[in-house]
Amino acid sequence: MGKQRIIYVCTSCGNRSMKWQGRCGQCGEWNTFVEKADEAPAKSPAAVPVSEAVPITEVSKAAQERVKTGIGEFDRVLGGGMVSGSAVLLGGDPGIGKSTLLLQVCAALSQADRRTLYVSCEESLQQLRLRADRLGITRSSLFVLAENSLDGITGRIEESRPIAAVVDSVQMTYSDALPSPAGSIGQVRFCAAELVRLAKKTGIPIFIVGHVTKEGAIAGPKLIEHIVDTVLYFEGERFQAFRLLRATKNRFGSVNEVGVFEMTDTGLVGVENPSRLFLSEEMRAAGSAVLACVEGTRAFLVEVQALLTKSTYGTPERKVSGVDRNRLSMLLAVLERRARKPVDAVDVFVNVVGGVKIQEPAADLPVCLAICSSLSDRALPEGTVAFGELGLGGEVRGVYHSEMRIQEARKLGFKRIVLPRANARSRVPDLHPVSHISEALALLG
Repeated sequence: MGKQRIIYVCTSCGNRSMKWQGRCGQCGEWNTFVEKADEAPAKSPAAVPVSEAVPITEVSKAAQERVKTGIGEFDRVLGGGMVSGSAVLLGGDPGIGKSTLLLQVCAALSQADRRTLYVSCEESLQQLRLRADRLGITRSSLFVLAENSLDGITGRIEESRPIAAVVDSVQMTYSDALPSPAGSIGQVRFCAAELVRLAKKTGIPIFIVGHVTKEGAIAGPKLIEHIVDTVLYFEGERFQAFRLLRATKNRFGSVNEVGVFEMTDTGLVGVENPSRLFLSEEMRAAGSAVLACVEGTRAFLVEVQALLTKSTYGTPERKVSGVDRNRLSMLLAVLERRARKPVDAVDVFVNVVGGVKIQEPAADLPVCLAICSSLSDRALPEGTVAFGELGLGGEVRGVYHSEMRIQEARKLGFKRIVLPRANARSRVPDLHPVSHISEALALLG
């Protein structure tokens, strides 16, 4: 028997090396290489059946009907419901509510006496019962299983044939086919691939829970995310009542949808009107502006706050929450150069109320209005909402879905809508089109 070979594997991307490296050459992460024994590749069978290629015109057009889970916000992000044989990866910070959400999904699916299976690799059956009692789940068609072995999990899924199955989590699942411990790169990759294969073989949708690392990514992202059909992220602050569900990959729908949930004593509840949740009762304060944003096919309003104070150190601070810090630096440069606002020597703090993360450029205009409102210590006129992208020349550029944003603002009683001139297709008293940042700042007087 030969000597066992030692290799080094990057825990971030799975890159293999014959010697230890301080920085991974594939993903660029530092100090991620760990030592492990090289696993011998599995022997291929003597004869492998070969599939026959067929013309695409002869492929059956049988439509894949989506199955509604009964939780509207969850179905919205999936693209309208579950797809037969799909593999969905759900990630999120510890304690954010991933297990609670999927347990509620299983309970909703089992309401019509449809069998669902929830496999917990981290909790006992008694702990699951306690959570179910807290959520008010009493469905006898919801089956639970406490198991870590991949063979035991796949065997039970094939035997019970549920309408949907949940595996919580893939990092705690192991297979005897590999010598490495649970949670290692090899085990995570192998177990995820086997669960995806099982979903395709049986047509059973399988939801896989993945832990999130301290960097904010699902452990082994390069090894898991490309294997599954859909990748969902459950976001939000642990000490806030709401949660956001986003899709970063979806082979069966859009990745722009977002689901909004509120954490209550009896579990997660879908929020049909997020605007009322993200807007405070009193917004007529200096440094406050309202943004009409769009996520997927939904428009809602959020409050953007800014606070400017005299810098006590040589280098002014730039602290943000909910918007991109690099984007803020660009906006401050535009205000300094194009609008002649002295923001280069002050500390700037920008926050999106509720911890919402805004990624679209339509937030540029309300962020600038909030900053200048705090700088002049003057509040925006009551009932003002804004959206628009800001260019480096100070011009306000048009954005998509302007009509949807306008309708949402009007529905909530806003009487002054500041928008790019390119998006103002009609002359209405409540619309205030602007083409340059200086025109928008004239609202402050």
